[in-house]
Amino acid sequence: MSDSRRANRTDAAATAAGRGSTSAAGDPSSPRDLLRQIAVISSLGFTLVAVLVGVGGLGGTEVENSQGGQLSAQGSYLAPAGPAFSIWSVIYAGLVAYVIWQALPSQRASQRQRAIGWWIALTIVLNGLWLVAAQLLTIEWTVIVIVLLLIALCITFRISVRTRMPRAGFVDALLIDGVTGLHLGWVTLATVANTAAWLTGVVPESWGDAASAFGLAVLAVVLVIGVGISWRSGWRIAPALALAWGLSWLAVGRLADEPQNQAIGVAAIVVAAIILIVPLSVAGLRLLRPEHD
Repeated sequence: MSDSRRANRTDAAATAAGRGSTSAAGDPSSPRDLLRQIAVISSLGFTLVAVLVGVGGLGGTEVENSQGGQLSAQGSYLAPAGPAFSIWSVIYAGLVAYVIWQALPSQRASQRQRAIGWWIALTIVLNGLWLVAAQLLTIEWTVIVIVLLLIALCITFRISVRTRMPRAGFVDALLIDGVTGLHLGWVTLATVANTAAWLTGVVPESWGDAASAFGLAVLAVVLVIGVGISWRSGWRIAPALALAWGLSWLAVGRLADEPQNQAIGVAAIVVAAIILIVPLSVAGLRLLRPEHD
């Protein structure tokens, strides 16, 4: 390569590096890009206030004590034990980090942010709306909101998979793929628990005799969904980690807390192990045979 061509490439790279408000393709930022960044920041502000109310602040009621205790760890046979919900601290920390990162000028015209930013904002808002529903509305509304949240997360995670670029960097992978994957995995199980809590309060008490059968059937569906998410996402591990975490605590709840159910507890352990081992195994094989990745 001639010296002049090297110099031209160096100048072009320097120009691109100094152009913080443009995407990798060189597209200039627009007012809509700034609006997106502000919307994402605003969505987090709304939901953090809702979280404060949901933990008992600002005169609110703690989530586990709302809805007459139906949303507590003892609310149904498919409710995880209390410590499972500490995963929200990780998810919210990730969302806060994402919101700060996406607000940087260098991310304003990013094609990936353009594709996914509005969807992440929607998932954050729906989190807050679920907390509002738990405080002020009936349990049926919490089911409606969490199903909408699950749908939005499925779309958001699919976009993250589709727009992921090789060698995009650790921060990009962690704050988009990782955080969205954890969020999706946890909300998948939370949707099951929320729906089970609602049904527990409306079905005849005699259905309690078939709790084991219903619980095992639901866990079988969760197994298919969990492995399916991993498969469709190219065996990403984050959704499986969150699902396995929740299922493990569901097992603890059924084996060591009320309502006890040994069959559901043991099945939850098996399902958690399969959901986690399958993508880990694929990841291990890819490390051994990277040419087939």
